[in-house]
Amino acid sequence: MRWAAAIPGSVNDRPVSAVAVLGTGIMGAAIARRLAGAGLEVRVWNRTRERAEALAGDVAAVAGTAAGASDGADAILTVLADADAVEAAMAGADGGLAGAAGGAIWVQASTVGLDGTERLAALADEHDLLFVDAPVLGTKQPAEQGELIVLASGPDEARAPLEPVFAAIGERALWLGDAGAGSRMKLVVNAWLLSLTAALAEAIAIAERLGVDPDAFLDVIKGGAVGPPYAELKGRAMTSRDFGEVAFPLKHAEKDIRLVLEALDGAGLELVTATYAAFRRAAEAGHGDEDMAAVYLAGAEESR
Repeated sequence: MRWAAAIPGSVNDRPVSAVAVLGTGIMGAAIARRLAGAGLEVRVWNRTRERAEALAGDVAAVAGTAAGASDGADAILTVLADADAVEAAMAGADGGLAGAAGGAIWVQASTVGLDGTERLAALADEHDLLFVDAPVLGTKQPAEQGELIVLASGPDEARAPLEPVFAAIGERALWLGDAGAGSRMKLVVNAWLLSLTAALAEAIAIAERLGVDPDAFLDVIKGGAVGPPYAELKGRAMTSRDFGEVAFPLKHAEKDIRLVLEALDGAGLELVTATYAAFRRAAEAGHGDEDMAAVYLAGAEESR
């Protein structure tokens, strides 16, 4: 795949100062506020305008179209649910590509899998944009506190210009190689993290079936080698049945674990397959908009 080359004198040979954020959901809104708080000029767009309007007091402008947000921006940052949503936001007469200047940097931070990354990179190439594949690790609270981990990959000439962007939103920015490497690493991390969450849900369901206080189980593992901090964070939500404080929606977790299966055609991935089945059951039961800890509900039903 050929990546767009830097254009001398274009926006990509100096630090980014104006950013268009396309997608102002849980993550996008937090990222936009962090960028604006760091002194960058931030324009936002969201398909449902009311969600973008909530940022009106924090950012430079709320645009009526993605093209309007991208017009004059040094970088366009997409934070949307999946590859189809990203492509819909960027393509067309009102899309981000229509307003983008040649040589601008497209930072694709959504988790879209391998095929999605290839498709979006080709779209960037067609419009002479530098494409940086940069999914992030972290949910609502790390995003709000600027503590995400950015898994960046793409052309070397994009690294220096993006320093103020990644410094504003991330605790660390890891450059992993050519575009696509970031998405591959994100799939590996998601395979581990979502399998861990599903296993935690099932352990709590087993504790309840055996008459063991599940909060006592969490106390036993807390702080030890077998009790990662994530178990405390999601485990207490499971034991209290409180999934309304959404750090990351379960429907997106289901999509993320599905992307792992698709990347490897499911071959030999027994644990990941079982994890996907648990998230799918919880989503089909109507818990897709709740926090991903609601995967516990699928495990609880199975243990009865």
